[in-house]
Amino acid sequence: QVRLVESGGGLVQPGGSLRLSCGASGITFSGRAVGWYRQAPGKQREQVAAITGGGWTDYADSVRGRFTISRDNAKNTMYLQMNSLTPEDSDVYYCNTVRPYQLWGQGTQVTVSS
Repeated sequence: QVRLVESGGGLVQPGGSLRLSCGASGITFSGRAVGWYRQAPGKQREQVAAITGGGWTDYADSVRGRFTISRDNAKNTMYLQMNSLTPEDSDVYYCNTVRPYQLWGQGTQVTVSS
């Protein structure tokens, strides 16, 4: 059974930074494309960043240059470094493998507010 656990969210002031982590059990990240997603209430889920098994990355236009996705296959963990945060970044953030998706975890809340 696959379980995805996101962590690292919290309250941060505009311009601040957070580093999100995603650990997985029941599945190996190595060799898989993985990604970070966010979803605000009443809105569609948005892919924020993705990284392939070979290390190629892609970012949503809204976060490019501010967010960095990375992975540590030895720890079966992925990360999202979030810098220069704005209130528009406030969302619940989720991790997952990319096509096929696993069952979604609970996400971690990011709130950017002064």
